Amino acid sequence: MKTFGDWLTSPWRRSAVAALAGALPVLAFPAPALWWWAYFALVPWILLARSAPTARRAAYDGWAGGFGFMLAMHHWLLPSLHVFTLVIAALLGALWAPWAWLVRRFLAEGAVPGRGRVWAALLVLPSAWLAIELVRSWQGLGGPWGMLGASQWQVEPALRLASVGGVWLLSFLVVAVNVSAAVLVCVPASRAPAVAGLVATAATASAAWVWSPRPETEGQTRIAVVQAGVIDGPDRRFDREEQLTRRLVGQDVDLIVWGESSVGYDLADRPDLARRIAALARSTGADILVNVDARRSDRPGIYKSSILVGAGGPTGDRYDKMRLVPFGEYIPARSLLGWATSVGKAAGEDRRRGTGQVVMDAGAGLRIGPMVCFETAFPDMSRHLAEDGADVLVAQSSTSSFQQSWAPAQHASLGALRAAETGRSFVHSTLTGVSAVYDPSGRRVGSWLGTDASTAAVFSVPLADGVTPYVRYGDWPVHLALLVLVALGLTEGARAVRLRRTAPAPLVPPARTVHESPARPGR
Repeated sequence: MKTFGDWLTSPWRRSAVAALAGALPVLAFPAPALWWWAYFALVPWILLARSAPTARRAAYDGWAGGFGFMLAMHHWLLPSLHVFTLVIAALLGALWAPWAWLVRRFLAEGAVPGRGRVWAALLVLPSAWLAIELVRSWQGLGGPWGMLGASQWQVEPALRLASVGGVWLLSFLVVAVNVSAAVLVCVPASRAPAVAGLVATAATASAAWVWSPRPETEGQTRIAVVQAGVIDGPDRRFDREEQLTRRLVGQDVDLIVWGESSVGYDLADRPDLARRIAALARSTGADILVNVDARRSDRPGIYKSSILVGAGGPTGDRYDKMRLVPFGEYIPARSLLGWATSVGKAAGEDRRRGTGQVVMDAGAGLRIGPMVCFETAFPDMSRHLAEDGADVLVAQSSTSSFQQSWAPAQHASLGALRAAETGRSFVHSTLTGVSAVYDPSGRRVGSWLGTDASTAAVFSVPLADGVTPYVRYGDWPVHLALLVLVALGLTEGARAVRLRRTAPAPLVPPARTVHESPARPGR
């Protein structure tokens, strides 16, 4: 009778199982949002890589698992990018090949790993995972969407940890818990280090809960979010936003935020639209942050820009989006990959990038730090805005192409992490939903505005002062993880040299002398 292990001897079947195992962590993210699942979701993948018959096969298990994770996390791109989604998932999946190789290196099934190896695995494997997330964070590779720690956006102790070490610290600890769980399942003789790893994780979370500084709130501001809903055409969309904004008259708001691409024309080319927005600002008594997606009149190219409009018109505060969505807003190496436009909805023309972040003065002493779309996935951007003195972080986005998918909820959840990391309230205003607001601790303020809503809503947003450890010290978990990997490389290199030097000399017969040579014929 064949066992499951015998069935896995087929490389194709094993790769399919690895891809399925790699996809499991996605259930911890919205929309399922089973946050607790993240602490066990990597165990099947770890056990599979551990059982690989060779190191090369373990690397293939990592690649296939990475493909499954990337495809599941970005499956909502399939209607837009079609087959190119599979190409991207396959390329990025290769990042997990070294991670799975390390899993087998420290937890190989053939021999019982000693306690030293288990201790090393608890440090090295989470560090290697952080290195993968660091590489993925380069926006040219798609950005850090789906960082494992982001699955904990609704867990209050996890948000406290994020204020200390950002989403990086959460990812490290989630992977460490998975490694500990895998060791408890498959290496009973090494349970002590695994239990110690779980205890250390719990102790770290408890210490952050007790000792990390809490944001000190100092009053609040009233911010309105205008969510137009799915409306075709820039003119009809503008009319709907204007209609919704009029409902805010008399509601004593300090700032009004429209979603991404809320204005489809450059305001310098359309002064009539600028005058209409300024009239809304006068009638509501609040500045309005709009987002212009249009070809600029003062320089070549299309930009996505957050523009603040007051009672007298545009105030001069402008932020041009810096980090663009690959394939959605530009095509990397267009001369090579431009064929993506023929198989999906890839950008026909590259958007232009902004050159720096901006903190805007929205009046009444309120300073806001704008971001656009998936820039909210980058923890460094919100951290720099907090360093530069932003009182509130404001994101304008649109997921109109992915309304019936998990994307809107995934996007909205990122605001909780960014708020907790920086100790600043976060306003996520979308064109079509999901819109959300979070307080400086990352807790939700009011209700989400779902993808079926076309409305204007006012939120009482707490204001906080002070600096979180993450803002002060930055991405220190990543730096420590890289040091661990450097130390591993040096140790492995020294071990290889030592083994080469101590290896016995090869057993070969000694060379013959002239006198020992056999007689030649004829002599």
